[in-house]
Amino acid sequence: MNAGQKNNGLPPTYSPAEIAEALDCSEWWVKEQVRRRRIPFIRSGSGYRFTKSHVEEIFHIFEERPDQANAPDGRAISTRRREGAPMDMPTVRLRARRPRRARNAA
Repeated sequence: MNAGQKNNGLPPTYSPAEIAEALDCSEWWVKEQVRRRRIPFIRSGSGYRFTKSHVEEIFHIFEERPDQANAPDGRAISTRRREGAPMDMPTVRLRARRPRRARNAA
């Protein structure tokens, strides 16, 4: 909270610079998130301001959790070829298509 700011029983508010410092990012980035309506804020005569609850919500918005679908399950991952795929099947060779400009010119 700014030193010159009066409290008057209202919750303290924080500037974009203070939020940027807390998030370890640039003030421009914080203001860009506000402009794109990605984070909560208060618009006041002095610009954008943030309350403590806004700051907590911002931390939750940008929090990343481990993805349970990609979590290791303890089984060793095999690098061998899958069982059941026949080794004697012929290999299909892929051929690139001619570029569109070459096809249209012909």
